[in-house]
Amino acid sequence: MNARQHESHQDLLAHFDTEDVSLAAMDAIIVPTARPAAYLRQAIAAAKARDVFLLFLCSKLSTTSGAILEAKNAGVRALAIDIDLLNPRLVPTFASDEILRFTRFRRQTDTSFKRNLGLLVAVLAGWKRILFLDDDIVLPNPADLGVAAGLLDEYAVVGLANSGMPDNSVVCHAIRDAGQKQDTFIGGGALAVGEAAFSSFFPNIYNEDWFFLLDGMKLRPSATTGEARQKDYDPYRDPRRARGEELGDTLAEGVFGLFDSHLGLAQATKAYWREFLADRRRIIRDTIKLVEASPIEAAQQARMVGSLKAAIGRSELITPDLCVRYLRAWQQDCVSWRQLITELRRDHHGGSGVEHAVAALGIPLLAQAGGDGRVSTGAKRRPGLPRTAARV
Repeated sequence: MNARQHESHQDLLAHFDTEDVSLAAMDAIIVPTARPAAYLRQAIAAAKARDVFLLFLCSKLSTTSGAILEAKNAGVRALAIDIDLLNPRLVPTFASDEILRFTRFRRQTDTSFKRNLGLLVAVLAGWKRILFLDDDIVLPNPADLGVAAGLLDEYAVVGLANSGMPDNSVVCHAIRDAGQKQDTFIGGGALAVGEAAFSSFFPNIYNEDWFFLLDGMKLRPSATTGEARQKDYDPYRDPRRARGEELGDTLAEGVFGLFDSHLGLAQATKAYWREFLADRRRIIRDTIKLVEASPIEAAQQARMVGSLKAAIGRSELITPDLCVRYLRAWQQDCVSWRQLITELRRDHHGGSGVEHAVAALGIPLLAQAGGDGRVSTGAKRRPGLPRTAARV
């Protein structure tokens, strides 16, 4: 078996020009945000242009009051939830989390939690088409939302094509910056999702959005269209970034490499991972040599090499057995999440609005901007609905 990392996975996607697609309405834009409210203006402008409801999932430097004030001033319907106040058990604990919990591979971010919570709200609200949009993404043409929504009748997920800073791992950024070919793929930063894919979840690992595209065994029907622009950032600022990405990048690149070769997860054996890990480490070492021999400015070279060495140091801790165990746990999680979504749809009759959704989840201290420009706080819990998070 030729286990290797591929420079592009674009052949796995269907590609559409925006003028070739019939438009449809998007039910909601879900924005996981940890930055100050000013970073939400692009999402708010897109929601206003398309008259789409906004759900802000706030933490860290993002506040519900700041997010809702921005939405109110723009006259956009929105709701904001303070993630820092929620019970972590509001989203299920996954077997794949337990595999990494007491290891150096445990990921200390809330991105997956926010996106999974967004899916639960979508199911309980009865939404059919949603867009996940990060707070550092610009949408040059909001009409692309209608195009992506239109494609969701045929495709489970539709990514808006990134025309800005390439959305890659640190290792893949370095490969490109060293002069080698390196493509990008669709991701959660600007991802339209149809209700058929609500039965997927985001595992708590780097490249969680790539795993979301899968149904547990294979890639869901996926397309790309339109344009989204990732704002610039420095991938080499802190070597810990590369260290934290390495397991997720290895697993995702390995799995999608199988798909590129017209194979599937059944071939993701220990023997496959042994060969793939050797190729991954060879690529990183070769990239270090290319960077050191390049005309890149000395200080930048040092930062790039420092990040690549951090990545390969973490890679040396990844074993074929860990790769196999993680994927088995993730597949178990896929079944559990699918059962949860089925039960929620059954118990709540397909959903009946966002206020029903937050009440059913028992979510405390939220803020809402209505179409009349007023701001309200709190959501009344309806009788008979399960309370899965404590109120404060």
